[in-house]
Amino acid sequence: MAHPKRKISKTRRDKRRTHIKARDQQIAKCKQTGEYHLYHRAHWHEGKLYYRGKVLIDSLDENQA
Repeated sequence: MAHPKRKISKTRRDKRRTHIKARDQQIAKCKQTGEYHLYHRAHWHEGKLYYRGKVLIDSLDENQA
């Protein structure tokens, strides 16, 4: 098992573990609406709640009923 001859700072370790591409992958573009949203989250667009390209709630239909 390797052991370091000198201490490496926690800041250097954290910089090495942080990647810009990892943060950018959390934003997705909906294929149905073209809206940007967070992965694994539903989003509203024109009175409808979308998740994974499907309409979950249509608030316009509920208001008319």
